[in-house]
Amino acid sequence: MNLPRLLVLLLWLVLLALLFQRDILVQRLELRESEILSRSRETSFSGVYFQNQRIGYVKSRLAPTADDLFLLEQEALLRLNILGQIHPIHLQVSARLTPASLLRDFHFRMTSPLYRTEAKGRVEGREVIFSLDSGKGVINDRIILAAAPYLATNRRAYLLAQEPEVGRKIKIPYFDPLSLAGQDTVVEYRGLDKVVIHGRIHNLHRFTESFSGVRINSWLDEQGKVIKEESPAGFVFLAEPEFRATDIPSAGPEILTAVAVPLSGKMPDDLATRPTMRYRLQLPAEGIFDLAGGRQQWDGNWLTIRRETINPQAIPCSGREAELQATPYIQSDDPAITALARQITAGITTWPDKLAALSAWVYDNLEKRPVLGIPDARTVLANKIGDCNEHAALFAALARAVGLPTRIAAGVYFTNNAFYYHAWNEVCLDREWLSVDPTFKQLPADLTHLRFVVGETKEMVRIGALLNQLQISTQEE
Repeated sequence: MNLPRLLVLLLWLVLLALLFQRDILVQRLELRESEILSRSRETSFSGVYFQNQRIGYVKSRLAPTADDLFLLEQEALLRLNILGQIHPIHLQVSARLTPASLLRDFHFRMTSPLYRTEAKGRVEGREVIFSLDSGKGVINDRIILAAAPYLATNRRAYLLAQEPEVGRKIKIPYFDPLSLAGQDTVVEYRGLDKVVIHGRIHNLHRFTESFSGVRINSWLDEQGKVIKEESPAGFVFLAEPEFRATDIPSAGPEILTAVAVPLSGKMPDDLATRPTMRYRLQLPAEGIFDLAGGRQQWDGNWLTIRRETINPQAIPCSGREAELQATPYIQSDDPAITALARQITAGITTWPDKLAALSAWVYDNLEKRPVLGIPDARTVLANKIGDCNEHAALFAALARAVGLPTRIAAGVYFTNNAFYYHAWNEVCLDREWLSVDPTFKQLPADLTHLRFVVGETKEMVRIGALLNQLQISTQEE
């Protein structure tokens, strides 16, 4: 199994969930939406397509409750072709909304082979208080947002409440129950489009949403119903009757190969020994990436990767508290993780040797299989199964537990004559970030690891801007 390709499973799932949530996550508008909500009580369906083949559906329903609120219920069922095997994914959201579409509380579930997660939360002013249950423990946390979070339905008449002007932009604060984070997005009206769907021409209002460089396109009819929606990850939602949306004839094309980045040129024969490697990148204009820093130098066109050396007496960087702290997904303070980290490094006196021992343990003890879910270290340790995302999360927790400032890096890695999306780690020693790939037991990582993003799940979505947009070439052309 080719593990570098499996980062895209996490990325694809996050982007798909964000698109799924476009039916419920919405801008802050000074509108009275109770009338709109009251007209949106029917159950609606959307087919989910990947490369023109239906691979799943979304079902949505909104209904008033006895306490003058509205209950929104959504579920999505997907069948993904991953390395020739069919993987079903089930997403569910249940949320109560005020007549003004403010979120009151929510319940989110996701299940897939080898993974499940469940999150519950409530809103108090600008604060979201929630619990996260991955099946191996419950995490309680809270976040404070810039504004009270809003939810809406897949009928967005509020966007057409006033005569829309081409080019008009609106900033939207929203809450994402998958990554349990708040983020702003920008909606822009692009005018009327003629769109052909199932052989029928529709004259629809087109809107684009942009967040972290990822662009989602939506087409609405005159009543504000979403007829079509698409994202750069390669999937499309189409409003359809139930009998059509729920008819899933196949799982569609293999998704990992479909988003691989071909190389223009060739890799040099001395790649394993040369001190640096240069890549020419063509990037989307709106992308926000972490290309410079550590072993990487970026001049706006060329990315230079430097081969790292490790000082045997190197010590952890000071002043990197953020990369030492436990997070909801990197539970470096969990008793089982701290005990294991101490056990692995017992008797080892130098920090580079501790680093190598931790990386080797993760490589040797995790069964390398795709896991469709948001990784957290405690669950990975309990299951001992995962792809590059699980390797990176567990390694980060173990390294932080012994005092090594560690972060997750994500980008692409070259294998099988193409670049595939991949995740690995960086550890700070002697005031320098050192790359380490526990999936392949590489310390440091080789020169074909190109980092684009640093951070956890909520940051990984930035890679979505690269899908079907990134081009890579070498000087060896």
